[in-house]
Amino acid sequence: MKTLAVYCGASHGVNPIYTDCARALAGALVEHNIGLVYGGGKVGLMGVIADEVLRLGGEATGVIPKALVEREVGHAGLTRLFVVKDMHERKAMMAELSEGFIAMPGGMGTLEELFEMLTWAQLGIHAKPIGLLNANGFWDGLVGFVRHQSEQGFVRAEHVDLMRVEADPHALIRTLRAAVLS
Repeated sequence: MKTLAVYCGASHGVNPIYTDCARALAGALVEHNIGLVYGGGKVGLMGVIADEVLRLGGEATGVIPKALVEREVGHAGLTRLFVVKDMHERKAMMAELSEGFIAMPGGMGTLEELFEMLTWAQLGIHAKPIGLLNANGFWDGLVGFVRHQSEQGFVRAEHVDLMRVEADPHALIRTLRAAVLS
């Protein structure tokens, strides 16, 4: 596994643990020699993880829509920055450049990106592993809700299991790598 797309917030959240988690994931990516692919901004958790990957000597590739370059303040110091037409092109390019996906704490955009990749996996469009970095139990409610959807007959059990959930970045990377090998 050489690249992972990381979906995360354009804000820091209210708890400093989320910023610490972004730095820890950056360290794990660099330690495992995995390049970061992310949304291309320099604000919030996006900026934290990119800056830390770069500080540690890793590679950070950003993909940002032209309309968001100024709003999310596109990161000028990346290994590579692709400015694309729109969000659809951003998500497609991030998926193409990545061998797996991690969702960190974030807002509606993070959820939208996560669920698009889950849907694509469910439909067989890709077979790349998807992980949730569960900092401070951030994803517990979502995981519980998706299990509820399954219990109610709307999501198959094997599709619930597409979400690999770990609180530790190193454990999550090992889990994603193992999923590729299985």
